[in-house]
Amino acid sequence: MLLRRIFHIQNQAICQQCRRYVSSPILRVEQRRTSQQLPPTPARTRFAPSPTGYLHLGSLRTALFNYLLSKATGGQFLLRIEDTDKRRTIADAEERLYRDLRWAGLDWDEGPDIGGSYGPYKQSERTSLYEEHAKKLLQSGHAYRCFCSVEKLSELARRRSNLGLPSDYDRTCEGLPSELSDERARAGKAFVVRLRVPAVPPEYVDLVYGLVGKPNHNRKAQNLGEALYEDPILLKSDGLPTYHLANVVDDHHMKITHVVRAAEWMSSTPKHLLLYRAFGWEPPEYAHVGLLQDSSHQKFSKRKGDLSIRRFEEQGIFPEALLNYVALYGWSHTKTNDVMSLSELIETFDLKFTKGNTVVEPHKLVYLQKKYAAKYAYENSSQFESLVDRVLGEIQQEFKAPSWHPDLVYLNHLVDNDLKTRLTDVLRGTAKNYTNPKDFFTNYKYFFYDQPPQELHSGDVPEGTRTTLMGLWPQLRTVNATFRDVPLEAWTDDSLKEKASTLVDLISSKLKETSSKEIYKIIQMYLRYAVARGSSGPPMHTTMAILGRDTCLRRLDELADLLDNDT
Repeated sequence: MLLRRIFHIQNQAICQQCRRYVSSPILRVEQRRTSQQLPPTPARTRFAPSPTGYLHLGSLRTALFNYLLSKATGGQFLLRIEDTDKRRTIADAEERLYRDLRWAGLDWDEGPDIGGSYGPYKQSERTSLYEEHAKKLLQSGHAYRCFCSVEKLSELARRRSNLGLPSDYDRTCEGLPSELSDERARAGKAFVVRLRVPAVPPEYVDLVYGLVGKPNHNRKAQNLGEALYEDPILLKSDGLPTYHLANVVDDHHMKITHVVRAAEWMSSTPKHLLLYRAFGWEPPEYAHVGLLQDSSHQKFSKRKGDLSIRRFEEQGIFPEALLNYVALYGWSHTKTNDVMSLSELIETFDLKFTKGNTVVEPHKLVYLQKKYAAKYAYENSSQFESLVDRVLGEIQQEFKAPSWHPDLVYLNHLVDNDLKTRLTDVLRGTAKNYTNPKDFFTNYKYFFYDQPPQELHSGDVPEGTRTTLMGLWPQLRTVNATFRDVPLEAWTDDSLKEKASTLVDLISSKLKETSSKEIYKIIQMYLRYAVARGSSGPPMHTTMAILGRDTCLRRLDELADLLDNDT
C-alpha cells in the first residue's frame, strides 16, 4: 500500500506498463523517497542536444533546469553535441544552437567551442571510445552481435505490427557461439551490437517519481508464442553509437552527477543502468520531468519551426522573459511572485519538479514580457536602451513604406529632430503594456504618424462616443481654447494635468446636474479621440506632453471641426 500511495501517477508521462510496475510487489531494491532538496555537493550537469533540429521551448527548459541545478550547487554545466545521426543532421543546427543558448542567457563551463578537461564534446569525435566500450560489453557477455539483415528485421517488425505487438527483437543472433560471431565479423559481414536485456531490468530511484521499474513481460506475446526482447542496438553497422551507448559512456567519462531530462526517457533509463552495471560504474541521479505540450496536447518538437527559440527572438521576446516562462512549467517554487531573473531562479531553485505533462499557456509569456518591459523602463537599464533601438528599427522601416495604411504620413519634424527621444518617452510611458515591436507600433502609431485631415470623417468616432460628446459640445468648445492658452514653455506633463483639472472645475460650475467625475471622463474621452484618435495609451496629459503643442492643437481643431459639421 505504501508503494501504491507513493507511485500513484495522475498523468500521461509514464507508460501503462510502468504504472503497473511501480505499484507491483516485484521490487528488489531498498525503497527510497524522492528528494526535492539540492544535493549537498556540486552537481555536474549537461545539456546534450542533437543537431537534427533547432532549439525549442522544451529543449530550452531541459537546458535551463540542468543549468540551474549546477549553478545552485556551485557545480559545472556542460554542453555536449550528440551528432552521430548524420542522416538527419541539419547543416546550421549546431551553430544556431550555440547562438540561441547564448541569446537566452545560458553559458556553459565546458563544451565543443570552448573546450574543457573532459573533451572532446562532440560525439562524432569520440567514436573510438564507443567502439572500445562496445568490445568490452561483447567480451563480458552483456552484449552480442546481430547479423540480421534490414529486410529480415523489417519483415519481423511488419509481422509483429499485424499481431498488435511491439517490434522488439527475437534474439535470432543472441545464441551464436562467440567463435562464429567473431569469424563472421572478421569476414566483413555487417552487424550491429545489441545489449542483452534481462526479463526484469533494474529498478531505479527517480528524483521526481521515486522508485520506478518495468517488468519485461508481454502476456499477449506469450499467448501468441512470440518471443519479445528489447535488446536495443548500441553500435550501428556503420560503427557509430546509438544514444543508449554514447550517452552512458559520455556521462561517465565527463563525470556527470545529475541528469534532468524529459519523462519520455524513463522507459530507457533501466537499459542505461544495465550499461552502468556492466561497466562497473556509478550512475548519475536522474530527474525526469513531464513534457511541454501545446493546446492540442501534442509535445513540442524541435522540427516544428514555429516553436524554435529563434522565432521568439524575431518576435521581440526578451530572453529573460522566455527563460522565466519555461522555468515555471514542470517546477514549483515557493515565491509569491512568478517574475524571476536568472540570478533569482538560481537562488530559488530546488528539485521540486511537478509530475505530469504541462500545457503551455501563451498568455503567461505575454504577462512576463510586460513585467520585464516595465522593469527595464523603471531601472533605465541597458535592456531598456536595447528595447528602444529594436523598436526604433521597426518604426524606421514603417517610415520607408507604411504597410498598414498607404495614405498616412509620418510627422516630418520627428525625422529631422529626434525620433529616438520621442520613442523613448512613449516606451517609458507604455512599458507596462509592451509585448513586441510590431504590436507597439500598431497600438501607438498616433505618436509617429498623422492621419490627413481630409481622411478624418464622422465614421472615425464611434456613434455612442459622438453622441456623448455632442451632448456637451457647447461646454467642450472651451477645451481647445484652454489648451491654446498654454504657452510652449509650459507644455509639460504636470502643467497639462493641472490644466485638465481646471477644465473640470470650469465646466462643472456650468453643469450643476452633472458630477465632476462624469465631466472628467467626458473631457478625457474628447482629448483621447482628438489627440490619440481614440487609441489607448498613457494618461492624456502625458500623451499630450510627448506629442507636443502644435500637433495636439491641430488634432483638437480637427475633431472640433468634425463635431461642428455634425451639429
